[in-house]
Amino acid sequence: MMSAIAWTGSATMVVASFLMSTQYGPMIAVAGLLLLTIQSANNRTHNLTALNLCSILGFLFSIFGA
Repeated sequence: MMSAIAWTGSATMVVASFLMSTQYGPMIAVAGLLLLTIQSANNRTHNLTALNLCSILGFLFSIFGA
């Protein structure tokens, strides 16, 4: 199950990278990062979990504005 979550998160981030100039890119990136955060928390890689959470916050900031 964790493998499916990880691969889906990775694929979602690849798709998001091609759509960053649209309104959907950052939203897709948040979804992908949430999936990758589940994986990093499960693997106890706390540095990646912190990086993912900060990235999620950054994308949410760009979605909802200042």
